[in-house]
Order: sequence, then structure tokens, then C-alpha cells
Amino acid sequence: MSSYNAVVARNTENAPTSIGPYSQTVAFSHYNHLSAQLPIEPQSGKLVAGGVKEQAEQCFKNIKAIVDSIDHTMSDVVRITVFVTNIKDVDAVDEVYKTFFTTYVPARTVVAVAALPMDALVQVEALVSHGEGTIPNAPQAGDLVKLTNNTPNAPTCALSTQTVSFSHYNNLSAQLPIDPKTGRLVAGGVKEQAGQCLKNIKAILESIDVPFDDIVKINIFLKDLSDTEAVNEVYSTFFPDSAIARTVAYVPARTVVAASALPMDALVQIEAVVSHGDGTPPQPVEDRHGIVIWANNTENAPKCSLSTQTVAFSHYNNLSAQLPIDPKTGEVVAGGVKEQAEQCLKNMKAIVESIEHVLDDVVKVNIFLKDIADIDAVDEVYTTFFPGGVPARRTVGVCALPGDALIQIDAVVSNAEGTPPRA
Repeated sequence: MSSYNAVVARNTENAPTSIGPYSQTVAFSHYNHLSAQLPIEPQSGKLVAGGVKEQAEQCFKNIKAIVDSIDHTMSDVVRITVFVTNIKDVDAVDEVYKTFFTTYVPARTVVAVAALPMDALVQVEALVSHGEGTIPNAPQAGDLVKLTNNTPNAPTCALSTQTVSFSHYNNLSAQLPIDPKTGRLVAGGVKEQAGQCLKNIKAILESIDVPFDDIVKINIFLKDLSDTEAVNEVYSTFFPDSAIARTVAYVPARTVVAASALPMDALVQIEAVVSHGDGTPPQPVEDRHGIVIWANNTENAPKCSLSTQTVAFSHYNNLSAQLPIDPKTGEVVAGGVKEQAEQCLKNMKAIVESIEHVLDDVVKVNIFLKDIADIDAVDEVYTTFFPGGVPARRTVGVCALPGDALIQIDAVVSNAEGTPPRA
């Protein structure tokens, strides 16, 4: 009997066949990573008729079909990410959303992007708990429970929980620059807004007795990518947070995304994935105490002082977004989107190999494209790195990328051996 977790990819005929080389859901350890669902009817393979409400309903129906097919329920969803092409459509999407989450609400992120595959109006992604785990023939802890938490010291929302913990991770709702006392955006520009987003994250973590330096991945959504430097000034005052983190210069993995619009017309929104060393009940003491974060950089991929290439915690490695930068020159590679996609994936492969893993260990890939029409060209390259098309995937079109790149890719990678002290 194997003592290692295994990557388990699954598909069902009750949800749309993938429009690219990826699986509907990939389970590893205590999480199922679902590919972002488009409003495609499984029977026809085409977008559902109607407007954004009908499209949103089809997205959630597809998610439910996948969740049902792996013997889970919608209450097992830990986090939902909603992408729309028009931020004004969020209210209509929310009407549908509430019919699928009538009591419990997961952590949530909502963002408007420049374009979606098949010219869809909405795309929805889900992260689902997996209590039984993926050790072959050896269920780990089928009775693990979710821990949900809200604090009045951060903005509250009836449609999302501030943080949902499951197993060894806390999944936070994306934080807008809202002052929790007033319920309004803070006064000022992007610096003040970024500071408030990070203050809200810190307040949520303090409410569950988790230090700020337990963050393993940060996703920053910016309305104007040229605001990155201003946000970085603020960001650097929050990371590293503790004396220990400053000693080792620890910063989380990070992805920066250009949003076409954000809720409340905010300039910035920040999402965090956080370690949870003590786990969720009823994980026994010997399985949870002393688990540590392992951060790693390699010379064979581009480095950044504000992010770590990969941060491992428990059974996952969280990778920073990779741009098509040649690590030897520090410049974007010559050529078009194919050459750039290849460089992104080469950088990812170099990082994965530097931590003694292989690309077969990747469970989820997120692709950000300046031109959504480039997806076919990207897939030509992508299939040479993932010939089996196993990882779950998300693809969105964005209005801009750092370095004026055409593509950016980040990933979540399995970590079968876990991090010390390895239960």
C-alpha cells in the first residue's frame, strides 16, 4: 500500500468536455481543484442561450455536476472565484449565486477581466474540500470539517465568508479597500487602498490567531497595472512581518493581475492563501504540530525581491506567476505568444525541478493572456509540457501584463512528501 498522496484527475459526462487539454477536477490530498467552468451546455458543447443570468446558472450547474460526480456536495466548496467581462453584471450573477449557496457561503473573489474563452460573459471556478484525501486505498480523515470565520474588524459580506479553513490551509475572500467601520472605500489613492486591503487581511488572520507571515500566496488585482510600483511600496511595509521572517527575507509567492474593473470601482483588491499548521478537526496532534513553510528560489528561473518562486506548505507548493522572462538576461524572450508561452512553462519547469518535483505533480494551472484569441497557439506549446492534459486550468484575458508580456502563468503543485515534520 502506498504511503504517498496521488494526483487524481476526473471528468464526468454531466459537465462540459474541456475545451482544452485539462481535466474538470484534480484531487490531491485534501482539496479538489476544479477547472474554471464556462457557461457551456454539456449536451451541445455550446454556450447556453440567454444573457449573463443564464450563463451564470449554467456555470454553477456545471460545477455542481462535477462536485456531484466525485461524491461531494456544494457545501464542500471552500472558495469561489467569479470572472465577469462587465462588472455591472455582478448583481445579476449574485442572484443566481444565492440559489446555489442558500445557507453556507464560501470564501469568494469577484473580478472583471478583459475577455473570457468563447466570448463568455462569466466564468466560475471552485476549490472543493476533499476530506478523505488521496492516499491510495487509505482514506486519511473522512470526517475533517471546515472552519468558517468572520470578524467585525474586517469588512463583512452576506455572500462570502472572510476565511474558510480546511485541513492545513486558510482560504481568504479577496479583500477590497473597505474601512470596516464605515463600510466604504477608504479615502485616497491606490497606496491608501492597498494599505487597507492588507490591513483587512491582517485583521482576519489575527481573528483566527494566525500570523501574517503564514501567508503562502498573494494575488493582487489592479485596475491599472501602472500602479504596481505604488502598491509595492505599501506591500513592502507588510512583508516580511516578523523578526524571523525578516531574518530569512521571507515573502510569499505572488501573482499580479490587471483587472478591467473591480467591485465598488476599487483600484486594487488582494486575495491570500494562508497556511494553517494546526489543521482542522479532527486531525490528530501528531499530524499538525510544527509543520513549516518552505520557500525556494532557483537561479534557473527569474527572481523577484517581492516574491518567492515557490512556497511549500504541507502537501502543496504555491508558485508565483511566471512571465516569459529569460532568467539569464532578465528580459522578455523574443518572438510571439508561442515563444513566450514556452518560456513561461520552462520557468515553471525549472522551479518545479529545483524542488525535486516534476510537471506531472502540477494540479492546477492559471493562464493570463493579453489576447484571448491566442489560446490555440498557447495550447500547441502547452501540450508539449502537459501531454496528458491532467492539470485543472483557468484561462482569462487581461488588458495588460507586467513587462508588456503577452502571457503569464502560475500554478499549484502537489507536494506528496509534505513539509516537516511530515506526519
